[in-house]
Amino acid sequence: MVGGGVPAAAAPRNGAAGGGLADYNSQRALRRRGALPPPRGPPAGRAVPARPGQRGVIAPPVLEERSEGFVSAIVSAYFQLNSHLSTLANIHKIYHTLNRLNLTEDVGQDDHQTGESLSKIRRIGSLRSCSSSDCFSKVMPPRKKRRPAAGDDLSAKKSRHDGMYRKYDSTRIKAEEEEVFSSKRCLEWFYEYAGTDDIVGPEGMEKFCEDIGVEPENVVMLVLAWKLDAQNMGYFTLQEWLKGMTSLQCDTTEKLRNSLDYLRSLLNEPTNFKLIYRYAFDFAREKDQRSLDINTAKCMLGLLLGKAWSLFPVFHQFLEQSKYKVINKDQWCNVLEFSRTINLDLSNYDEDGAWPVLLDEFVEWYKGKQMT
Repeated sequence: MVGGGVPAAAAPRNGAAGGGLADYNSQRALRRRGALPPPRGPPAGRAVPARPGQRGVIAPPVLEERSEGFVSAIVSAYFQLNSHLSTLANIHKIYHTLNRLNLTEDVGQDDHQTGESLSKIRRIGSLRSCSSSDCFSKVMPPRKKRRPAAGDDLSAKKSRHDGMYRKYDSTRIKAEEEEVFSSKRCLEWFYEYAGTDDIVGPEGMEKFCEDIGVEPENVVMLVLAWKLDAQNMGYFTLQEWLKGMTSLQCDTTEKLRNSLDYLRSLLNEPTNFKLIYRYAFDFAREKDQRSLDINTAKCMLGLLLGKAWSLFPVFHQFLEQSKYKVINKDQWCNVLEFSRTINLDLSNYDEDGAWPVLLDEFVEWYKGKQMT
């Protein structure tokens, strides 16, 4: 018994060829049962001195305590390497996905970086262990801030231009809708001045003239009435309003105000002026009368010929001192012809011509006034 009741190992047989191995196996069995302390022999692989009568033998390696730690280290390094390789493969896949989406800096540069990444992955595969941060820093370079490519810059500009164009286009469409004549809007405009009888009367006419910035006695109101084909002075019916405003393409006060210069310009055209002049007689006379009251005639002549005919002031004086109370349509029309064809000194007036008596008397009165 050795060491307090523990049986000692059997001594090896002298001269036996396998004595050393048998002795080792018996000690190993005892150590497994905890009966012997760890061996204190020479390092594994070195020659053991021969006992008397024995040959020298090679001590087998001692694997009891070393084997488990060594295997666990190898397994740990293997799983850690697989984990890092899987991480790098995922990173590589993400990088190529970004490259296909054109979210990397440059194709040539991406291919170069991808080749470097693959070569680094292969080099790291030969390592037994590697920390995650070290592997990532070796395989993937720091992400650089992506510079906008020329195509991106053009796309951004195009997007801004498209936004500006849409805004401009919506404004333009709205403006075009406002410019297009609307019968509904024109009707609503009419009822701003019309009474319950669907007619614009004297009160509505006064407000209408105020809104467009024109005096009721202004000749442009006569031109407007001619465009509307109004039948009675001081009144606009619904039918007349819609017909005239449609021809003028005016459905708001602002549009009509902008058309006043056009209406005035019609007086400068001889044909239109003659039509307006003839229309004025029927427009101003009482509908149950065939002639025009002299006072109304003087006002209308002054409105139409006051600035166009230099002899009108003299003709106006003649009418005031004459015995005429009314003017018929033939006299009215011949006054316009007289103002256009007869010289200011009346030198080309033919007393035997087909002029009305009214004008013969005017010529005689005027010549007598010049002699005195």
